[in-house]
Amino acid sequence: MTSRKTTQTMKPATAAKKLEVHLESTPAEFQEGVVSRDELNALQSDPPEWLRNLRRNGPHPRQVVAAKLGISISGLARAGLLDPLTTEQINALKDENPEWLQRERATHAEVKKEEARVKAKSAGTDQPRS
Repeated sequence: MTSRKTTQTMKPATAAKKLEVHLESTPAEFQEGVVSRDELNALQSDPPEWLRNLRRNGPHPRQVVAAKLGISISGLARAGLLDPLTTEQINALKDENPEWLQRERATHAEVKKEEARVKAKSAGTDQPRS
Protein backbone atom coordinates (compact mmCIF):
# COMPACT_ATOMS: atom_id res chain seq x y z
CA MET A 1 0.00 0.00 0.00
CA THR A 2 1.41 3.38 -0.91
CA SER A 3 1.05 6.30 1.41
CA ARG A 4 -0.52 9.47 0.12
CA LYS A 5 0.94 12.78 1.00
CA THR A 6 -1.83 14.99 2.33
CA THR A 7 -1.71 18.72 1.88
CA GLN A 8 -1.22 20.56 5.14
CA THR A 9 -3.70 23.43 5.49
CA MET A 10 -4.31 26.14 8.04
CA LYS A 11 -7.03 28.55 8.98
CA PRO A 12 -6.83 32.06 7.54
CA ALA A 13 -6.12 33.48 11.01
CA THR A 14 -3.05 31.26 11.34
CA ALA A 15 -1.84 32.17 7.86
CA ALA A 16 -2.36 35.89 8.56
CA LYS A 17 -0.35 35.59 11.76
CA LYS A 18 2.48 33.85 9.90
CA LEU A 19 2.36 36.56 7.23
CA GLU A 20 2.26 39.22 9.98
CA VAL A 21 -0.83 40.94 8.61
CA HIS A 22 -4.15 41.92 10.14
CA LEU A 23 -6.68 39.25 9.09
CA GLU A 24 -9.64 41.62 8.81
CA SER A 25 -7.67 43.72 6.31
CA THR A 26 -7.01 40.83 3.95
CA PRO A 27 -9.22 40.13 0.89
CA ALA A 28 -12.46 38.22 1.48
CA GLU A 29 -11.26 35.19 -0.49
CA PHE A 30 -8.27 34.90 1.87
CA GLN A 31 -10.46 35.22 4.97
CA GLU A 32 -13.06 32.69 3.83
CA GLY A 33 -10.87 29.84 2.63
CA VAL A 34 -8.13 27.64 3.96
CA VAL A 35 -4.49 28.19 3.12
CA SER A 36 -2.19 25.33 2.18
CA ARG A 37 1.46 25.27 3.17
CA ASP A 38 2.35 25.67 -0.54
CA GLU A 39 0.06 28.70 -0.86
CA LEU A 40 1.60 30.26 2.26
CA ASN A 41 5.10 29.69 0.88
CA ALA A 42 4.06 31.29 -2.41
CA LEU A 43 2.60 34.30 -0.58
CA GLN A 44 5.83 34.70 1.36
CA SER A 45 8.18 34.30 -1.58
CA ASP A 46 6.20 36.31 -4.15
CA PRO A 47 3.63 38.43 -2.29
CA PRO A 48 0.70 39.80 -4.29
CA GLU A 49 0.06 43.55 -4.33
CA TRP A 50 -2.55 43.41 -1.54
CA LEU A 51 -0.03 41.71 0.76
CA ARG A 52 2.79 44.12 -0.10
CA ASN A 53 0.44 47.04 0.54
CA LEU A 54 -0.69 45.63 3.92
CA ARG A 55 2.89 45.05 5.01
CA ARG A 56 3.90 48.53 3.90
CA ASN A 57 0.93 50.59 5.14
CA GLY A 58 -1.03 48.41 7.57
CA PRO A 59 -3.15 48.23 9.51
CA HIS A 60 -0.69 46.05 11.37
CA PRO A 61 -1.49 43.40 14.00
CA ARG A 62 -0.38 44.00 17.58
CA GLN A 63 2.80 41.93 17.37
CA VAL A 64 3.99 44.02 14.42
CA VAL A 65 2.98 47.31 16.07
CA ALA A 66 4.85 46.32 19.23
CA ALA A 67 7.97 45.35 17.27
CA LYS A 68 7.93 48.59 15.24
CA LEU A 69 7.63 50.61 18.45
CA GLY A 70 10.27 48.55 20.27
CA ILE A 71 7.95 47.50 23.08
CA SER A 72 6.05 44.38 24.17
CA ILE A 73 2.46 43.49 23.35
CA SER A 74 1.74 43.92 27.07
CA GLY A 75 3.15 47.44 26.80
CA LEU A 76 0.65 48.17 24.04
CA ALA A 77 -2.16 46.95 26.29
CA ARG A 78 -0.94 49.06 29.22
CA ALA A 79 -1.01 52.08 26.89
CA GLY A 80 -4.56 51.22 25.83
CA LEU A 81 -3.55 50.47 22.23
CA LEU A 82 -5.64 47.40 21.49
CA ASP A 83 -6.57 48.10 17.87
CA PRO A 84 -4.37 47.60 14.82
CA LEU A 85 -2.40 50.68 13.75
CA THR A 86 -1.29 51.88 10.34
CA THR A 87 2.33 52.66 9.52
CA GLU A 88 1.41 56.35 9.56
CA GLN A 89 -0.01 56.08 13.08
CA ILE A 90 3.06 54.15 14.28
CA ASN A 91 5.39 56.77 12.81
CA ALA A 92 3.36 59.55 14.45
CA LEU A 93 3.76 57.82 17.83
CA LYS A 94 7.50 57.46 17.26
CA ASP A 95 7.77 61.16 16.36
CA GLU A 96 5.67 62.22 19.34
CA ASN A 97 7.63 59.84 21.65
CA PRO A 98 5.22 60.14 24.59
CA GLU A 99 6.37 59.36 28.11
CA TRP A 100 4.56 56.01 28.19
CA LEU A 101 6.42 54.91 25.03
CA GLN A 102 9.78 55.90 26.51
CA ARG A 103 8.93 54.00 29.70
CA GLU A 104 7.77 50.89 27.80
CA ARG A 105 10.88 50.92 25.61
CA ALA A 106 13.09 51.06 28.71
CA THR A 107 11.12 48.23 30.32
CA HIS A 108 11.31 46.14 27.16
CA ALA A 109 15.06 46.72 26.86
CA GLU A 110 15.58 45.62 30.49
CA VAL A 111 13.51 42.48 29.95
CA LYS A 112 15.50 41.59 26.82
CA LYS A 113 18.77 42.24 28.67
CA GLU A 114 17.69 39.96 31.52
CA GLU A 115 16.55 37.25 29.08
CA ALA A 116 19.97 37.37 27.40
CA ARG A 117 21.71 37.15 30.80
CA VAL A 118 19.64 34.12 31.83
CA LYS A 119 20.20 32.45 28.46
CA ALA A 120 23.95 33.01 28.70
CA LYS A 121 24.00 31.67 32.25
CA SER A 122 22.05 28.54 31.31
CA ALA A 123 24.41 27.99 28.37
CA GLY A 124 27.34 28.17 30.77
CA THR A 125 28.85 31.28 29.23
CA ASP A 126 28.21 33.50 32.22
CA GLN A 127 31.58 34.40 33.68
CA PRO A 128 31.84 34.53 37.47
CA ARG A 129 32.71 37.95 38.84
CA SER A 130 35.83 38.29 40.90
